[in-house]
Amino acid sequence: MQEGRAIVIGAGPAGLACAAALQSAGFSAIVLEKADVVASSWRRHYDRLHLHTHRRHSGLPGLPMPSHYPAYPSRDEVVAYFEAYAAHHRIAPRFGTNVTRVLRVANWTVETDQGAFAATNVVFATGFAKTPVHPDIQGVKHFAGRMLHSRDYANANGFRGQKVLVVGFGNSGGEIALDLADAGVDVAVSVRSPVNVVPRDLFGLPIQIWAILQRPFPLALVDAINAPIQRMKNGDLTKYGLRRSSKGPMTQIAQDRKIPLIDVGTINRIKQGRIAVRLGLSRIDGAEVVFEDGTHETFDAIIFATGYRADLSALLPDHGDVLDAAGAPLLSGRATQYEGLFFCGYVPASSGQLREIGREAVQIARAMSA
Repeated sequence: MQEGRAIVIGAGPAGLACAAALQSAGFSAIVLEKADVVASSWRRHYDRLHLHTHRRHSGLPGLPMPSHYPAYPSRDEVVAYFEAYAAHHRIAPRFGTNVTRVLRVANWTVETDQGAFAATNVVFATGFAKTPVHPDIQGVKHFAGRMLHSRDYANANGFRGQKVLVVGFGNSGGEIALDLADAGVDVAVSVRSPVNVVPRDLFGLPIQIWAILQRPFPLALVDAINAPIQRMKNGDLTKYGLRRSSKGPMTQIAQDRKIPLIDVGTINRIKQGRIAVRLGLSRIDGAEVVFEDGTHETFDAIIFATGYRADLSALLPDHGDVLDAAGAPLLSGRATQYEGLFFCGYVPASSGQLREIGREAVQIARAMSA
C-alpha cells in the first residue's frame, strides 16, 4: 500500500487546483486520475465551446490564464492552460488509476484498480460531469432516428439536412441548439421547466463581474434588482414559448444548484425563428415525438442535453451521510464531519466555476493545515 499525507481524486481543474494549493501549503499530494490526460472531461466538450467567464477571473491558484488569450477562451485554449498549469506546478497524476472505493480505517484508504493508497486526507475532485443523465421517457429506447447525449456532440457535421430536437435548455442545450441553427440545421429545443436567462455581458462588463460585486448581498435583493434588467435585455420570452422562472438566477443557483442560461446568441435565434421551442417530452413513437401539450413532430435525431450526476455513493459506501439523495456532496470546499474528508468543485457558483474551484482549493489547504 502506498501512503501519503493527502490524496486527490481527479486531475481536472478541481484536482489540479487542490494539488497546487496543497503543495503551496507544504503538502505532498498523490493525484489519482482514471483517464490518461489531465482535464479529460474538458477535452470531450463540443467544438464551439468557450468559457462564459472572463479569463482574468478564471485562472487557478498560482498561475493566471495567459494575457494573450481572448476574453472568453476556447475549449482548446482552456485545455492548454490546464496542461501548462500541471507542468508549472509539477503535478504528476497517476494516470490510468480508477478509484473503486474510499474507506476509513486508521487513515483513509483509497482502493483502486492499481492497488490501494492510504492518507490522512482525501479530496474528491471528480467534477460534475461524472455520469450523463438519460431521461426515462416512454418509447425512448425505440426511437427510430439517431440519439445521443450532449457529451457525445462535437459539431453540426452529420446533422445537416436533418431535423434535430435538443432536449434541455441549460448552457449545453442552448449552445448546441445555437450551433446547429448557425449551420442551417432545422432545430427545435424541448424546454420542460421555466427558465432564467442572463446575458454573458451587461453594460460592457462580463456578467461574472456583476455576480462577484453582488455576492455579499442577500439573494432576494440581488434578484429583485436584476429582474428589470433581465426583462429589458430579454424582452417577453413567453411569446416564444419560454416561461420565466419564479426564482431569480441567484436564488436558483443557491437553492437548486442550477446555473441559468448564459446567453451567447440562442435567444436571438429563437426570436428569429431559427430555433423552435417545444414543451417537454411526453413519449416517443418511432420517429415521432409527442410533447406534453399533445402535439407531435417527427425528428431525425435527438440530442439529450440533460446534464450529469456527480454520484459518489458507490465510492463512499460507509459515509453516505455526506452526500445528498443523488449522491452529490452536501458540502464543497470546507471540512466535512469526517476529519480529513473534503470535496472540491461540486457547488455551482454565480461568480464562475473555475474561480470558485480556486477559492475552494485554497480553503481546503488551509483546513488541512489547521
